[in-house]
Amino acid sequence: MIFSDIVGNEKNKELLKNIINTNNIAHSYMFIGKDSIGKLLFAKEFAKALLCVSPKKPCNECKSCIQFDTYNNPDFTIIEPESGSIKIDQIRELTKKVYEKPVVASRKVYIINDSNYMTTEAQNSLLKTLEEPPEYVTIILIASEENQFLPTIKSRCTKISFNKLTNLELKKILEEKYNHLNIPEIIFKIADGSVKKAINLKDNENDYKKLDKLFGNLENSDIIDLMQAKEEIFKNKEEIDDILSYINLIFFNKIKLNNIYIECMKIVEDTKDRLNKNNNFDMTIDNFIMTVWEEINGKYYRSKI
Repeated sequence: MIFSDIVGNEKNKELLKNIINTNNIAHSYMFIGKDSIGKLLFAKEFAKALLCVSPKKPCNECKSCIQFDTYNNPDFTIIEPESGSIKIDQIRELTKKVYEKPVVASRKVYIINDSNYMTTEAQNSLLKTLEEPPEYVTIILIASEENQFLPTIKSRCTKISFNKLTNLELKKILEEKYNHLNIPEIIFKIADGSVKKAINLKDNENDYKKLDKLFGNLENSDIIDLMQAKEEIFKNKEEIDDILSYINLIFFNKIKLNNIYIECMKIVEDTKDRLNKNNNFDMTIDNFIMTVWEEINGKYYRSKI
C-alpha cells in the first residue's frame, strides 16, 4: 500500500492518495517542513505512483515502477544542490528536458530537493516553466523553509506542509530501520523530530558524554582543560548547532541548582547567533568557552554566600 512504509504525517498520506485516486494532479508542488522528517520519501513515493501505468498506483510491477525502483526511469529526475546551492545551469537543463515527451509513462516528474538553496538566478530560470508547464509535467520542490523563495515561485506551487516527527514516530524509525535501541531521552529533545539529527547524535554518543563531563561540572573545572578539549569537541563544524543545543540542555537541567545557568544558556544562544552570522568559528568558540567558564567560576561561589 502506498506510503505504508513511511512513518508520520498521516494527513498528508491521505491528501496525496486522494490526488492520485482522483487524478487531480497539479503541475507543481512545494513540500515544506523541517529537514529529515520524510519529505523526500513522500515525494519519491508520490512520483512513483504518478508515473505508474497501471490502474492500481503504484503497482510495483509495470515497467515504469520497476525502472523507478532500479533508479532507471527516464521520466523521473531528482535535482540536488551542488557545492551548497542549486545553480542556474541545473535549472536550465531541467527547463530544456521538460519539453521532451515522456518515454515510459504518461507523465514526467521532477523533484528539486533542498530547493530553498536555489540561487535567485535559478529561481528566475525555473519561473517560466512553472508559469507555462507542459501538461504532462509535475515538479515537486522540497524545502525546509519557504522564505527564501521568490513570491512568484511560491504563488505557482501547491503547498503541502509537513509536521515534524513525534518522539514515538522517531523512536520507531530508529529502532526498526536503523536498529538503534535504548536511545537516551536527551537525543529526542535535541533531534526535534529529525531522523538525521537523531542518528548523528546516537552515532556520536561517546562524544556527547564528554560534553556532560566538561560542561556539567563547570564550577569544578579548569579552563585549561576546557580549552584543550576544544579541538576534539568542536571538530565538526557541521554539527555545531547540535553540540550547542546539547550543552544548553545540560545548563537547563542545572538551573534548579543555580540560576546562574540561565545566563549560560543566553551565552549559548548568542554563540549560535554569531556563528549563523558567519563570525570566525575558532574565535567564537574560544569566546564561548571562556565566557561560560567565567560566568560560573566568577559568580558561582559568590551566589552561595
